[in-house]
Amino acid sequence: MRIIESCAECLYNKQKKLSNDSSYLNEIKSIIDTRGADDSAPYLVYLFNRVYEKHFGKKASFKEIKTHYNNLVLSMEDELRHKINSSDTPLATALMYARIGNYIDFAALDKVDKDTFLAMFETNAFNEKDKKTLESFVSQCSKAKNFLLLADNCGEIVLDKLFIEQLKKAFPNLAVTVMVRGGEAMNDATVEDAEQVGLEKVARVLSNGYATAGTIYKMLPIEAKKAFDEADVILAKGQGNYESLYEQGFHVFYSFLCKCELFTSRFNVPSLTGIFIEE
Repeated sequence: MRIIESCAECLYNKQKKLSNDSSYLNEIKSIIDTRGADDSAPYLVYLFNRVYEKHFGKKASFKEIKTHYNNLVLSMEDELRHKINSSDTPLATALMYARIGNYIDFAALDKVDKDTFLAMFETNAFNEKDKKTLESFVSQCSKAKNFLLLADNCGEIVLDKLFIEQLKKAFPNLAVTVMVRGGEAMNDATVEDAEQVGLEKVARVLSNGYATAGTIYKMLPIEAKKAFDEADVILAKGQGNYESLYEQGFHVFYSFLCKCELFTSRFNVPSLTGIFIEE
């Protein structure tokens, strides 16, 4: 997804909040101004972080926050699994819950509110467009051998696990792989987070190789690229995966909440509206 000027300005302003050092900001501006046509926001932020570390050292870790939200959603796991299993449409309900988990995003939101998150399980639902996408999704999964889920945030991956449970019930012959970040990128899920929530019990877990808040195909290590290429169905979670993969020539299903002006404007929806689309 190409970076429009308003997005570039937002990216720059976020760096200004981190530091007003002129040397640092000049390098950031240079990266933005010389960006390639296919460079995505997650890729630029990856470059920003390398410049930040050169000037100021490592950023503060999100490990405690990630552990907190992983544990929060783990504490809800049994109750949510019961609700999913009791639903008339367990797979659709699990997919919807997994999308709600995309709310836990400290990169896109100024504040992540626990009460807002919990309330979404009572109010969020699939609309008619979602249902049409779901029909295509189910149809393709029924004929697929390999399924790839591109994960996004901590906490959210617990809900991804519940979704994968239902996916494997519906399609027992489907081999499922989950790809997580290759290093700490804000509160995005890593292999360590996947292990904490037991994701490896329901799917093969792979690293995308880099601390990027998205999936940048050209940067994927050999095993991850092989999993991507061999997947019959790909589900990409979160705005970062959408930004880094959309319009790159891939067949992907995207599931996320709109959490910034770029996305609410693009889809003409209020903030925190759920999106489920196929490219």
